[in-house]
Amino acid sequence: MRLEDEIQQKEFKDDYSKAIVNILFTQSYIVTKQNNFLKPYGLSPEQYNVLRILRGQNGNPITVSSIQDRMLNKMSNASRLVEKLKQKGLVLREECPADRRQVDIMITEKGLQLLNQLQEEILNQNNNLIQLNQQEVSQLNFLLDKLRG
Repeated sequence: MRLEDEIQQKEFKDDYSKAIVNILFTQSYIVTKQNNFLKPYGLSPEQYNVLRILRGQNGNPITVSSIQDRMLNKMSNASRLVEKLKQKGLVLREECPADRRQVDIMITEKGLQLLNQLQEEILNQNNNLIQLNQQEVSQLNFLLDKLRG
């Protein structure tokens, strides 16, 4: 569906203005779909992102500030997200033996199992959400990378 129809706007000042609104609208659309998908698992997209970052550590601990640096949404509060994941038994928080001011975060076996359970469903959701063929997806990724410079 055309953006103009979705937001009930007849026209835009120029194509650049439309592109910005289109990207923001699409981001909101995707986040809403992700929220709806992850809600039954008790996760937010931001919590899911933290779990994926931790899984990528391959069993090595990481600090909250390093998690924050790697997050997709830089405005997220990584400390709060980690605490919620800890309460669910999906991550461990431990004082770093080398530096007591530092807290190390690691994903638990339960967290890894949840990610493994979600993996195929997420792939299916992504394929259904992005209504483009392989060539178009590659072009979209190239253009989005180019847009960010």
